[in-house]
Amino acid sequence: MPAGARPATVAAHGLTWSPWPDWFWYVRLDRKQPGESQQSLFAPEPGAVPVKPAGSLPVRLRVLITVKAAPNPSERYGETVCVAGLRLDPDDAGWVRLYPVNFRELDSDNKFCKYDVVTVTARPNPGDPRAESWRPQMETLVVERHLPPWGRRKAYIDDFTGGTMCALIDAARTGSPARSLAAIRPRQVTGLDIEPHPGWSAEDERKIAQYVSQLELPGVGRGERTAVEAPRFNGWYRYLCQAPGCRQHRQGIYDWEWVALQRNLAHLADPQASAALRERFLDQMCAPDKDLVFFVGNQQKRPQGFMVLGLFYPPRQPHR
Repeated sequence: MPAGARPATVAAHGLTWSPWPDWFWYVRLDRKQPGESQQSLFAPEPGAVPVKPAGSLPVRLRVLITVKAAPNPSERYGETVCVAGLRLDPDDAGWVRLYPVNFRELDSDNKFCKYDVVTVTARPNPGDPRAESWRPQMETLVVERHLPPWGRRKAYIDDFTGGTMCALIDAARTGSPARSLAAIRPRQVTGLDIEPHPGWSAEDERKIAQYVSQLELPGVGRGERTAVEAPRFNGWYRYLCQAPGCRQHRQGIYDWEWVALQRNLAHLADPQASAALRERFLDQMCAPDKDLVFFVGNQQKRPQGFMVLGLFYPPRQPHR
């Protein structure tokens, strides 16, 4: 039976029935041990290497959105966002990356939030060798429902949490097919580095200028669209993963919420704004009483260069 697939029927004594009601898939049958995630009986193997689909035919995906990365300049779209999540289709469960997404220009009917369950038509991205990468047709996106914190979300995320960052990087360095998206549970967050953002690169500025010039062409309405602004600060987490010999990782924060909070702090001077970012992203999200998970992803041009794309931080449950 494929990993993550549900057995449709069971036959015994000449009878056939469906033994697995929906609630069964959210029951945890094993007691959680320190540093381990609890997985349902038929959870997919967290360390399994995905296989890129053959061909380019469109596929209808059902996805729990867990990642909305910070926007980056785009010559064609003004700004693009990388979205990622957990594919919930039973026979093809796993991580998916949806790119490009111009979130600000989506119609209201196609907009979505983190932890929405959505369906969307997408094609395997032929220009990206990473198996999880799909090009979505955003006009086809439909929001099914929103999962509230924390238990409903945790029931899915625990099934996809596992492995170590050290192992992910080692696998990416081999040049063989490897995972480019994962959820890992850090052993210890040792610090948060915050530095002023240097501004967009010359290449990014060129993309922004090209986009703005298109908006100024006759017959092209500018409306309320504006070029994406560079954030005030960059941030990096320093942490130890679960690998026994881990020496420490330092990875950039590319979470949409990291940038959004900076915009809300625009009225504060840099020292106060930096302190507020530290309080939120270190003292609160990474507090000892949180069961912290990092959503991580790598770069297409530099596969061993992983980033923190988002955080999941439900309250830690006491061991019984």
